[in-house]
Amino acid sequence: MTTIKTMKLSALAVLAATGTAQAHATFTSATVAAEGYALMQLQVPHGCEGKATNEVRIELPEGFVFAKPQPKPGWELEVIRGEYQKTYDNHGTKVSAGPAEIRWKGGELPDEYYDTFVIRGKISGVAAGTELAFPATQLCGSDASVAWTEVAAPGQDAHDLKNPAPVVMVVEKQGQEHMSAPAPAMVGPISVEGAFTRAMLPNQPVGGGFVTIRNAGGADRLISATSPASEIVELHEMAMEGDVMKMRKLENGIEVPAGETVELKPGGLHLMFMQVKTPFKEGDSVPVTLTFEKAGSIDVIFPVRDAAPKGHQHN
Repeated sequence: MTTIKTMKLSALAVLAATGTAQAHATFTSATVAAEGYALMQLQVPHGCEGKATNEVRIELPEGFVFAKPQPKPGWELEVIRGEYQKTYDNHGTKVSAGPAEIRWKGGELPDEYYDTFVIRGKISGVAAGTELAFPATQLCGSDASVAWTEVAAPGQDAHDLKNPAPVVMVVEKQGQEHMSAPAPAMVGPISVEGAFTRAMLPNQPVGGGFVTIRNAGGADRLISATSPASEIVELHEMAMEGDVMKMRKLENGIEVPAGETVELKPGGLHLMFMQVKTPFKEGDSVPVTLTFEKAGSIDVIFPVRDAAPKGHQHN
């Protein structure tokens, strides 16, 4: 990528110290599936020679596209855009530019604590067996930094590097029956797991989304959902009215009581994807942003399972 936003980098030239430690900055998952969406969760294990981290920068490689960072309370987000080396298809829209670097700024992560910084994006046009490097830099005040930017040369052992860039290996997309469930996504006391949707049948105008929401804190409410794969995502409920099963839109959202678990499942509460840009296909994945009234927003990947049986199109 070629960055098209000019930044003042003079402060980096005078950083006096580059901290080192046994723990490196790494991703929580070592592999990502080709032609699928991924949540890149960078683990920042320590500061700069005892100093607190105030800024984290991640450079995005070619082939990791449509990136969207997850905000962190107390940190300012900066997204630097750049031109892609080629054009990518984003649910029917041709895209030739996008985020090239993500920066979380103005925060305070003490050396004795650990945290993760999350970006959602798609692996596109990258062959299985390819290793993607995401050079990362921690800034600690005006006089210290840790630059995780070294990339192993062909045949070189990455363990020989002093400050290796975080990397992931691109692997073949597996069949749904062999895919492991994504790790739970979290925002505040809310955790989200078990998300999925179904492949769309011929002429099916809408699709359903299902997920389990666990609340370890006070009462909250799921108030909205959005996805780049669908013009509209609504919160719906299937319920019996007399002898008739009816579906209705939940204008006030979905309550998530304190300390309880709420399931969005076939035949009950669910997401409704409407005006879908490209029909969902088995083995693909659909990125969704869920927004809670108190906890805030969280990015979740919905794997696409096989199509529902006839008569159960939203299951």
